[in-house]
Amino acid sequence: MAQKNAAELFKAVKEDQSLKERLRAATDPEAFIKVASLAGYNFTVSELQTELSKMSAEELAAIVNPGVAPRLHIVPR
Repeated sequence: MAQKNAAELFKAVKEDQSLKERLRAATDPEAFIKVASLAGYNFTVSELQTELSKMSAEELAAIVNPGVAPRLHIVPR
């Protein structure tokens, strides 16, 4: 099975609520990548940050920001 990249992960997460919830629980980039890797996605922190930078604030919040105080961000502000 070919490994999928970060861009493919963000496309898939729109369809897979379970994956989205597991990714939301990640509190740092390494944990996020570990969850993604268990789902068959393989990429580095740098590749993750590149894909995150391409997303709008709304898209990013829908995937990685749980929206509950205190808010946790995969990429600290």
